Amino acid sequence: MDFENKLISGLFIKRYKRFFVDIKINSQIITAHCPNTGSMYGLLKRGNKVWVSKSNNPNRKLKYTLEIIEDQKVKVGVNTHSTNKIVHHALKNNLIKELKNSIEIKPETKFGKNTRFDFLIINKDFKAFVEVKNVTLSRNKKKAEFPDAVTSRGLKHINELISANKKNYKIFILYLVQREDCNYFSIAKDIDADYAKALTKAVKNNLNILCYDCKFSSKGIKLNKKIKINI
Repeated sequence: MDFENKLISGLFIKRYKRFFVDIKINSQIITAHCPNTGSMYGLLKRGNKVWVSKSNNPNRKLKYTLEIIEDQKVKVGVNTHSTNKIVHHALKNNLIKELKNSIEIKPETKFGKNTRFDFLIINKDFKAFVEVKNVTLSRNKKKAEFPDAVTSRGLKHINELISANKKNYKIFILYLVQREDCNYFSIAKDIDADYAKALTKAVKNNLNILCYDCKFSSKGIKLNKKIKINI
């Protein structure tokens, strides 16, 4: 996924009202949109270096969007709207081994009455639903974790994936770690025990779990390498 425009660097000041962050750029303080609804645990430290994008849309009230936070010299992608773009690029370019050579890739596909999965993958051997989760949390060196807050939406997706499997779809959750410093991934059971239990149940019902990290450049963020899963 390439950035639409060159990112602008600044310093983090504060987050408030969930979707607003104040950023200092040179001597000016601007208010940017925060597209991440999670807690962003451990990242929201005053003075942390950040990067924001500026919209070309003249009608947008908030011209800037928070894209990346640097914490302890590690870049972390916090824009959850970028997550599916990164994975879509990877799917189209056969960068995900388990889902290579797809005949058709359908984003945001409806299942049942009230659910949309991030991707429906169709190839010659199977149809699969893929749900993607953005991962930013790392409380211990080299370990990425999900979730960073209780996630009722994530719990719903697990249960709906189990239902899809009963209708002969293969089912996947892909945890996209938007950072470069982690070697393995695990579930933050202490943060959301119900999510952890549901995921264990889903694995027994044929859920496939994938985890990849990302590579950052001045041009954009791309899926990088598969990392180990410890659940």
